[in-house]
Amino acid sequence: MSGIKKLAGQTIWYGVSSIAARFINYLLTPYLTYKFTTGEYGQMSVLYAFIPLMNIIFTYGMETGFFRFSQSSDKEKVYSTTSLSLIYSTVILTLLLIAFNRPLSHLLEFGNHPEYLVLAAAIIALDALTTIPFAKLRQDGRPVKFAFAKILGIVVNISATIFFLSIGPDLAKTHPNNILGHLYKENWAVGYILLANLIQNFIVFLVLSKEFWGFRFRFDRALWRAMMVYSLPLIIAGLGGMINETADRIMLLKWWKPAAGGGDAEAQVGIYSACYKLAILISLGVQAFRMGAEPFFFKQSTTENAPRTYARVMKFFVITLCLMFLFVMLYLDIWKEFIRNKEMWVGLKVVPILLLANMFLGIYYNLSIWYKLGNKTIAGAYITLIGAAVTLLINYIFIPHYSYVACAWATFACYGIMMVVSYIWGQKNYRIPYAKNKLMAYMVIAVLFYVSHYYIKAQFPVTWVNYGAATLLFLLYLLFILRIEKKEFAQMPVIGRWVSR
Repeated sequence: MSGIKKLAGQTIWYGVSSIAARFINYLLTPYLTYKFTTGEYGQMSVLYAFIPLMNIIFTYGMETGFFRFSQSSDKEKVYSTTSLSLIYSTVILTLLLIAFNRPLSHLLEFGNHPEYLVLAAAIIALDALTTIPFAKLRQDGRPVKFAFAKILGIVVNISATIFFLSIGPDLAKTHPNNILGHLYKENWAVGYILLANLIQNFIVFLVLSKEFWGFRFRFDRALWRAMMVYSLPLIIAGLGGMINETADRIMLLKWWKPAAGGGDAEAQVGIYSACYKLAILISLGVQAFRMGAEPFFFKQSTTENAPRTYARVMKFFVITLCLMFLFVMLYLDIWKEFIRNKEMWVGLKVVPILLLANMFLGIYYNLSIWYKLGNKTIAGAYITLIGAAVTLLINYIFIPHYSYVACAWATFACYGIMMVVSYIWGQKNYRIPYAKNKLMAYMVIAVLFYVSHYYIKAQFPVTWVNYGAATLLFLLYLLFILRIEKKEFAQMPVIGRWVSR
């Protein structure tokens, strides 16, 4: 259990700081859905689908490579080589993005604002340059600074966003002759979101400047080549993952053909993106797990009981995801209030599909340890490409007919297939004794509890019945899990004393 406790501690320090940062940012959703039209929100969502795709190219798997090679090579040499590689490549790629900003802006359907791509390029560049400093903080066990940088950045982003969208326009109108009055632009709301993001990234870069400049100008070519052989397949895996995770907004923008009353493509993207936000709890949980798990898994790989530890981690992880799924779906009538534009509520039907899809993605990340430990990262590329092919095929066929509902089911199918393929392939190469039947049962029962609540709410549309049934079902599921896993939970601190009574 000590290994599980260690992972839990890392997840709390590193993952929860990321959760807190993203949840603070999530609180912008009501504000933005109130300030933006559905079309503007869709345009912003397309840009923020493009940025993560570029982040994968800019970092080309070097973060995972950094963790992997730091276990077997001189850490200072690995850090210096990785940092220099990313600095050189970031400069080149940023200049290319800026040079081709006009054709790219037309491709993404905002040809009137090519300057958006220039801002996006600067955001992506600063993201790439802080990747390894953040990784070094995790490796060195410095959670306070890690958390401080993450949360400070989000606070700066929110403050700048509110200033640009609410305070700035009023100041520009009341003081038209000052600097702000001359610089402020109307109908440039998406640009101000990007500008706020750029200010955030610049502040974070300054906070991490000591770590960033902590490398030496020593570039080990042999080490770099070995790292690239290991990391380059992760570009394919990462790009495929981003196609699965965010590029459906771009597909929806390009392939949706508005039917009678169906709304334009940007509006459909806005509805889908806003409702996707309601899957935030599970996606945050998955991110927290990834932040703590990657360095933990590499360190555990040398221990005798590593496979058993990985299996137990999976069990607790799936249980947590099931509880998160129920917490969102049973109280969806509360969560939907985060979307202040009620026109977007029409898309709430995709929320359970997306929650389950993100559960599959989290399980896949857990399963992926087999190819990372075995230096078979090409396997991860193949699996992700399979998922990307599924995403592209389903979206291409069904988006013209079913709009964002097709995107949700494509995400579900993609992550489900990736999860199954990774499990089957992984067990042949690195056997881990996962309790698959029990975990599948936990997931199915969670879905059945949600379906039961759905029909209770439909038959008795009364508020107290809705939330009373939701609370009862949630507690019943929790008690069910505690009873089945009593021995496991009895070994945990704090909760163990309560369960063992």
